[in-house]
Amino acid sequence: MQTNTPERRRITPSVLYPGTPVVLMTTLNDDGSTNISPLSSFWALDDRVVLGIGTQGQGCHNLLARRECVLNFPGSHQAAQVEAIARATGRTPVPDAKQAMGYVHVGDKFALGGFTAIASRQVGPATIAECPLQVEVTLLATHRPSGAGDAHFVIAEGEVRCVHAHDAITIAGTQHIDVQRWQPLIYLFRHYLGVSAPLARNFRAETPASAAT
Repeated sequence: MQTNTPERRRITPSVLYPGTPVVLMTTLNDDGSTNISPLSSFWALDDRVVLGIGTQGQGCHNLLARRECVLNFPGSHQAAQVEAIARATGRTPVPDAKQAMGYVHVGDKFALGGFTAIASRQVGPATIAECPLQVEVTLLATHRPSGAGDAHFVIAEGEVRCVHAHDAITIAGTQHIDVQRWQPLIYLFRHYLGVSAPLARNFRAETPASAAT
């Protein structure tokens, strides 16, 4: 019996980013200023979030030391701002591994990326005003990957304290995001992409059909 199964081959990609939202994590530096760390490993379930964070960056140091952060989600129109701080690190001196990849120390990533810092409500680090979706988080636990040897990353689990969203991406009179207007920046195999118009609606969606189609 013949089938129309597509041909496939086994591959070993250098990175596995099949499509995740870009997150700009803000954390408090030792001097009280706020650092910005671009992340691409994120997922959420109920009021819990899980992050994959490189241990050689200032963001990881700050998160472990003060156990709080803000997850700022940029829109697709902000790819240039995100890439402007991509090579920047708050660590000084710059770790050898990061220096070999082209990272340089930058003390003020807000200025470098053209971002504005505003006070958060429940945590110490500043929020990025221009990011349409902002999630304040308290760290609950960190995990070293089992069997990963000297892996230069940790898995961080946090609790959502509060969520802010630009009025323009919400549905008035509800607690919902308007998926027609919210266009997150997606990280796909080290390329930045936007998202298309909604294609369908899951049976559990709570937003009106008119807002998603």
